[in-house]
Amino acid sequence: MSAMDRHDNIKAAADRLAAIYGNPFGGKASGRYRVAAKVVRQALGLRRLYEDDIRDLTRAMLERGYVLIDMDGFFVVMSANSFVNYRRANEDALK
Repeated sequence: MSAMDRHDNIKAAADRLAAIYGNPFGGKASGRYRVAAKVVRQALGLRRLYEDDIRDLTRAMLERGYVLIDMDGFFVVMSANSFVNYRRANEDALK
């Protein structure tokens, strides 16, 4: 697979994963979801997922406003805005 094809596959997979976020399924109108690594491999057109593939897909998802979290065996997709109101740990909290 050429570098251009790989890049196009990553963009297309990120577009599909981002679109799923807004689709109703699993009893919810929209929102965070998990997806099997096998499904991500298929979306990318790959037999295996390598670290570079996950990194590039994660970056593409961030560019679309979503966070892709690798959970070893499956991935979680969340809106990047979900993290805005989280508590902030400072130096004192880490002591």
